[in-house]
Formats: sequence, structure tokens, C-alpha cells
Amino acid sequence: MRAVWLREFGGPEVLVAGAAPDPVPGEGQVLIEVAHANLTFVETQFRATGLGPFTGALPMIPGNGVGGTVTALGPGADPAWLGRRVVSSTGGSGGYAELAVVPADGLFAVPDALALDTATALLADGRTARLLLQTAEPAPGERVLVLAAAGGVGTLLLQYATAAGAQVVAAAGGPRKLALAADLGAAETVDYLQPDWPTRTAPVDLVLDGVGGTLGRAAADLLRPGGRLLSYGLASGSWTALSDAEAEARKLTRLTMRPTPEGIRAATAHALAEAAADRLRPVIGRRFPLEHAADAHRAIEARDTLGKTLLDVRP
Repeated sequence: MRAVWLREFGGPEVLVAGAAPDPVPGEGQVLIEVAHANLTFVETQFRATGLGPFTGALPMIPGNGVGGTVTALGPGADPAWLGRRVVSSTGGSGGYAELAVVPADGLFAVPDALALDTATALLADGRTARLLLQTAEPAPGERVLVLAAAGGVGTLLLQYATAAGAQVVAAAGGPRKLALAADLGAAETVDYLQPDWPTRTAPVDLVLDGVGGTLGRAAADLLRPGGRLLSYGLASGSWTALSDAEAEARKLTRLTMRPTPEGIRAATAHALAEAAADRLRPVIGRRFPLEHAADAHRAIEARDTLGKTLLDVRP
């Protein structure tokens, strides 16, 4: 099969397309003929440093999320999966390939009304957005600042928070990204590439922060007394700094998302169902063929993407 290999950690150029043995499903596993691979920012961090939520011995085929069709079953796998369109996590490796083996109990059937690429785009970001909103519980009328609102998670957070009745302040970089946020229903947009961006909006009740660093800190400064900060990512390279003493003095609450396996499954299923019902729209901003995985990583790291970036494995 065709695949993309990671043989050393480093820049995007270390992702090299080549041949790989066809995987064979084992006990309780299925084989997926992959149509699309789901790219995330943390995969670029792992490729660069070897650090993050994934582990694996080099050389390896990276990739943590795929969408495709089940074409073979291992012993003990439910035969009802054969021929079904599915999305699934891989556990952090094996996704950038034409074929992937995954546990059958981690599969999600793609609703008939949903395109396979749309479902793949929702796999990681949809459940994350749903879990974040369940943790933060924005009330109707609250002002909610979403950082990186034009990204994969951000575009979905924006929609979920708006559906909950919140007034979403979408913070993103540049006119193109602000226009997308407005199109998705943001009540207000602010360009965080402008040095004085915090002065261009009023205080907020909740910050949903997937960026951290100086941007996250500036967003936290916009919280009114009694506000809430939910940090879930560090795209800047560091978490948002907010000391216990400052949080207590300003009466701020720092929220933490603590999902259970059952909660993750429920959140994934919810996102897929909402999209199938046309109540949630993932944005697929860029697509690359499998052999151009390095270019996809470059685009993500350069912040030159909107919404979700996919690898299209099969024409």
C-alpha cells in the first residue's frame, strides 16, 4: 500500500511517501480502506519533536484519524461492520496510509446523510468542541470569546456556543478568517493580528482558549469578575499564564475538561448526528493528496488554513 513514513523527527520534509506492507486485522480489529485522513495541529508538534499525546517507535506511519470503508474483519469483530462507511481514531499511528487497522469497538458509523469527508473532518474536532461546551456550559446571553475561531475546533465551538444562545466574540487572524467566523454566526469578530485587539471588544464572561501564550493571556485579561477560562490547547507553544492568586483576586474560575471514554464516544456521536441534521457545519479549508502530507503540515504550521485540513488518500 501507499503510505507516508516518519523516520526521524524534524521539519515537514521528514514526512516521506513510500510503500508499506498491507496491515492485517487481528483479534477484535477491522481493516479500513482509507479515503481521508484527519490532520490535527498536535500531529505537527509530534512530527517536529516526538512530544505530545502520541507515542510510537520510529520508523512509523503517523496519523490519528481516518474515514473510509471496512473491507476486512479480524477474529471476533462484528460482521455487521463489513462494507460500512466509518470514521475511527487509530491511536496515534497508521492514519497516513491507504489501509489502516483499528479496534472494532472504536468505530463510528457514518450517517447516511453525511459525506465521508465531512465525517472525517468532525472526528477529532467535533468531539473536542462538544466536550468543551459541556464543560463550560455557556448561558444564553453570555459573551464568549473563542480564540482561533477560524480553526478546526474554533469553527465548531463558535457554532455550538451560538446554538446555546451565547454571544460569540470570534478572535482570529486576518480578514479572511474573520469573514468565515461571521458567516458561521459570530456576533462579533476581532482580529488578533492587530496589537491593540483587546481594546476593540468589551469584557467577556467566558474564554475558550486553544492558543495559550501571549494571545491567551490577552484574552484572559478580557474576563470580567466572575468569568471563566477554559484552556484546551497551546498552539503558541505554552499555556495561558494565570496564577492562583490572580484568579482568586479577580474571582475567575479556571475550568478543566476531564472526559471519560463514554463521554468521548457520546460527544463524537453527537457531532456526527448534528452534522447529519444540518445543525453543525465543519469547514474543510484545504485538502492535500496523501503524498503531499509534508505540504499539509507546512500549511497548518504557517496558519495558512481555515477549518479542517484533510489528506485525500483516494481520488
